[in-house]
Amino acid sequence: MHKEELLVVSRYPESDMAWLAQHYTLHVLADTTDRAALLADVAPRVRVLATNGESGADATLIDALPKLEVIVSYGVGVDAIDLAHAARRGIRVTNTPEVLTGDVADFGIALMLAIARQIPQNDALVRAGQWGTASFPLTTRMFGKRLGIVGLGRVGRAVARRAEAFDMKIAYHDRIRFEDVAYDYHPSAAALAREVDFLMVCAAADQIPRGAIGLEVFDALGPEGILVNVARGSIIDEPVLLAYLRERRIRGAALDVYWNEPAIDLRWRSLPNVVLQAHRASATVETRAAMAQLVRDNLAACFGGRPLVTEFTGHLAKA
Repeated sequence: MHKEELLVVSRYPESDMAWLAQHYTLHVLADTTDRAALLADVAPRVRVLATNGESGADATLIDALPKLEVIVSYGVGVDAIDLAHAARRGIRVTNTPEVLTGDVADFGIALMLAIARQIPQNDALVRAGQWGTASFPLTTRMFGKRLGIVGLGRVGRAVARRAEAFDMKIAYHDRIRFEDVAYDYHPSAAALAREVDFLMVCAAADQIPRGAIGLEVFDALGPEGILVNVARGSIIDEPVLLAYLRERRIRGAALDVYWNEPAIDLRWRSLPNVVLQAHRASATVETRAAMAQLVRDNLAACFGGRPLVTEFTGHLAKA
């Protein structure tokens, strides 16, 4: 039986790769030692490119595939895909929105609690047998505090609903003011940061310049403020954040995303006032299964000549 050919940028989880291999002829860029040769070989035949939110697809890769019709992405973020170039080529893009919203929001709350109450640091002291000898400093509470959310899309709203259960006062910044929420709106991230105790970044990065959350925002957040990022590392001015944390010009940060993942800046390891995670906000069995199913459904729709299930149109930018 003939199998459609599929070019995969980076390997998906092995169970997903096994399923794809049963249904398609796979060519995996990450597995080859001669990328140029593989691209030259498959270019006349490949109509669909499978990628993820981290690997994306730049203009060079897109142009190496003259027959390309659809880019299918495993993840909600599309900032690593050159959307403008894809649009110029008439190439459609899909992602996996909505199915990861709850897990990312849960993780944002978990990170906020972890940094406020210094849960990882206290865990380390207990594991080291220092309970009773080491000093456990007092922490700061989360309930009743002021939370600012940058990006009130799906994840931002889910975080806000959860934060309401902690009696937090919620405010937000987004490109527009939303009339369907009662939260205070601020016209800039800096204006928001000036009025909150915790600042959580939930915005998608496809329409935000690299390093947009930087010096002005951190100055406004101040020495008692805490930053949480469950969006994209590119949104934060990372060198400035590192300096502000080292100099205690903000209280702390809890991060799931960074520049240059996974080879992140080694200076993160030495900072005592951070909680670091390995881009795991959506990493639950349930959510990854749902993401994989959307990828399968979009592939089936594409090769079957049917409308794509979750075509990215730009209106999902704050997912």
